[in-house]
Amino acid sequence: MHRSFPFVLRRNHSSSKSQPSPLPHHRTFRSRAALDALHSHIQSAAAAGGAQPHHLALYNYPSFSGAFSALFAHLFHSRLHLPFLALPFSSVDPFRIQDFHSQCIDTCYLLDHIGPGHFAVELAQRVQRVVAFDHRKSTASRVSQLGHCPKNLELHIDTMKSSACAVYDHFSESLPQNESLLMAENDRDRVAAVVKYIESMDLLRWDLPDVEAFSVGIKDMRAKLNSVINPNVFEQLLELNSTDLIAKGKAYNNMREDAAKKLLDKAFKIRLGRGLYGECLAIRADGNSNLSHEIGVELAKRSAAAGLRPIGAVVFMQRRNLKMCLRSTSSTADTSLIAKAYGGGGTLKSSSFIIRMDEYNLWASPTSL
Repeated sequence: MHRSFPFVLRRNHSSSKSQPSPLPHHRTFRSRAALDALHSHIQSAAAAGGAQPHHLALYNYPSFSGAFSALFAHLFHSRLHLPFLALPFSSVDPFRIQDFHSQCIDTCYLLDHIGPGHFAVELAQRVQRVVAFDHRKSTASRVSQLGHCPKNLELHIDTMKSSACAVYDHFSESLPQNESLLMAENDRDRVAAVVKYIESMDLLRWDLPDVEAFSVGIKDMRAKLNSVINPNVFEQLLELNSTDLIAKGKAYNNMREDAAKKLLDKAFKIRLGRGLYGECLAIRADGNSNLSHEIGVELAKRSAAAGLRPIGAVVFMQRRNLKMCLRSTSSTADTSLIAKAYGGGGTLKSSSFIIRMDEYNLWASPTSL
């Protein structure tokens, strides 16, 4: 049963203490540029002396739901002419409590995350108000570990709605009566369609038409979601169009499928597990391992048509090892059983493992098709 709840946690007198560590010299997600932007925003808030509230958003990076949440926060504060800063928050090298050395920030939004450990609770002791949004079941399960939280910490965790949708609703409802729209009407429907596709992926529903093609079409945008190194990210997000992204994804998939089919003339038959798991079609794909999924799926179809098991085996060298990727097109052919028997793993229709050359030679049939 899904647990769906926005709620506010109450007071907490004991919280874990984060230990500071030196800032790495190499470029990280918690970069010098990000820290400088944060400290400048804090100093500006201090100089304002409360005359003008300053707001901050730390958005989950590189999450599309986090980035769109930051976009909606940016649009809200821009429309009301409120000082606002959005920074990417990465679990690889997250901001630390010591980075927030002043209580001058009015509201800090945690978008699509609540931070590691007790970060949200500790942050509430450094700023006037913390409002966090997340949709993950793993986050919902962590709430009890936070104990009783401060009154100025609001946790909006809804496992039935993506963070981006929840944040959009929050800021739309927070607009003054004379500001009826968060964005221009010509942008609203287009952005809403993109966010609905992202929600379908976030919640693992994958229930919208061509959602898999959409996921492929939008993936290149992920590298542009850092607002520190890409100050135009919000304008770029506003321009995304689900129809264009689906078309892009389909074109990319078709290109890969065509490339995979060109390699299938060299398919041959192998005895899976020396015949213990039946026979199927296989191919050596050295130099084309990036097409292993497409090749494996097509091989599985041809294998079934040839009266063999509906499994395709793609074999290639990887770091001086021989790797075998198995793909299945039938729920009756569990590839993970084979992979696990040889120290690998995966799912029913997709798995892989490392196989010794001498063992592989015992699987391979001397007769090519």
